[in-house]
Amino acid sequence: MKRIFVTIAIAALFTANVFAANRVIKTEDGTEGVSFTVINKFNTEFVRAENVTWKVNANFQKATFTLDNVKMSAFYNLQGEYMGVTQNVQFKALPAKAKAEIGRKYEGYLAKEVIKLDADDNTTVYFVDLKKDNDEFLVRVTPTANVYFFQQVK
Repeated sequence: MKRIFVTIAIAALFTANVFAANRVIKTEDGTEGVSFTVINKFNTEFVRAENVTWKVNANFQKATFTLDNVKMSAFYNLQGEYMGVTQNVQFKALPAKAKAEIGRKYEGYLAKEVIKLDADDNTTVYFVDLKKDNDEFLVRVTPTANVYFFQQVK
């Protein structure tokens, strides 16, 4: 009888943990709508993060924060899986091959912003916002430093 009770208690504990893992919490610290799993993963991965704010939409859960005086954003999908972290960097942070290709293909365009994405698969991709007069778009720089049109901005 005792063995049956212990087995049922352990099964109930695991069941409760499975349901609690992705529950949405609502707190006063700005984490409304963020899953418990994501908050735990974030707090483990980014221990020294400061000024953390959360946003949740139909596609992802995003934490914006400062780490070692660098503003960053970490992204998690709605299932709680880590997708990657972004930060703004200077144009000079791009690989030399990519800088040369952007200069050649997009002569006269100004790089307004460069966002570095360190993805969950340990690859680094850059997104460069290029502008000239009223023409503005993003290009994507792949891990092999190739440059591709990504999206029109205006």
